[in-house]
Amino acid sequence: MAKDVLCEVNSCKYWANGNKCNASSIYVVSHRGKQAVNSEETDCKTFEPKI
Repeated sequence: MAKDVLCEVNSCKYWANGNKCNASSIYVVSHRGKQAVNSEETDCKTFEPKI
């Protein structure tokens, strides 16, 4: 996995200083089955809100 995964969603429990993601794994899904044309057609399912 990439060492530096960037994330700007600071309301996620995996968000770290410098807009880094500190999750041990990342799960991304497409809105169109297995094919996506651009980033707007995908979502990060790893997101969990900070408590």
